[in-house]
Amino acid sequence: MIRPLLAALLLAGPASAATYGPQLEGFPYPHPLHKYSFASQGVNLEMAYMDVAPAAAANGKTAVLLHGKNFCGATWEQTIAALTKAGYRVVAPDQVGFCASSKPEHYQYSFQQLAANTNALLKHLGVGQAIVIGHSTGGMLAARYALMYPDAVARLVMVNPIGLEDWKALGVPPISVDQWYARELKLSADSVRAYERATYYGGNWKPEYEKWVDMLAGLNNGPGKKLVAWNSALIYDMILTQPVVYEFPLLKVPTTLLIGDADTTAIGKDAAPPDVKARIGRYDVLGKEAARKIPQARLVEFKGMGHAPQMEDPAAFHRALLEELNR
Repeated sequence: MIRPLLAALLLAGPASAATYGPQLEGFPYPHPLHKYSFASQGVNLEMAYMDVAPAAAANGKTAVLLHGKNFCGATWEQTIAALTKAGYRVVAPDQVGFCASSKPEHYQYSFQQLAANTNALLKHLGVGQAIVIGHSTGGMLAARYALMYPDAVARLVMVNPIGLEDWKALGVPPISVDQWYARELKLSADSVRAYERATYYGGNWKPEYEKWVDMLAGLNNGPGKKLVAWNSALIYDMILTQPVVYEFPLLKVPTTLLIGDADTTAIGKDAAPPDVKARIGRYDVLGKEAARKIPQARLVEFKGMGHAPQMEDPAAFHRALLEELNR
């Protein structure tokens, strides 16, 4: 029994010992991090963002990158490099409640609110229209943004967005904010790694994923642990209770879905009965269904890839992304 156990431990990788501040202080971002200060819901807040100039001849276009729940602006590192090399200006914010942005003690999270915050940031930066690229939870936000501000969106790109189905309507049981909070307080590097390996990467793991485990676990186990967990719980409640999928037919902007078809992500799946678990989180089906619902939609599938194709196979993903943006 010793050898298999040892092999499993070595495969899992080292547990994260790093800790970061409540606004991810101490974690290195790939480009200078700026802070946009504003008031929302009676609270003074900071929204962190990177604003990266083109690395080649500018094409006059701006791409806005919206991160997912277990991701940050920093995780777009390779996408920023690909887009700036192709002449795009890139703005990559951290949403309020996430990563290097404020974690308010009380905030009513909604995708409408996060979209309004993002729109205010872009106006502050002088960006009137942008290509909006959202991954995971950022895909839900990107869809809401495009519904609210269609004239401000030149093109919508959703990368393995969650919310392609309404989990609560499909049988995921109610999960209270207090229950989410209790879950988040238990988060560790090992639990993050195990979840992402199984759900995002089809059981596979690469050494380069480890720093993103370190980022998330270090934030959640730092000096702001309870405040980070509380905001995370409020955000999970937002995700589970505010589906946007019913409004996909109302989208009025050219849309591309970039989908790793082996993805199995579904919020609350672990709390669902076996029969519900078996039928949710099927991106090989969900991507096609979403493409049929969205006017002007194009679907590009990455066969056998999981929740983050931009990280799993950056070369193939960015080649496909740039081809879509050049259409």
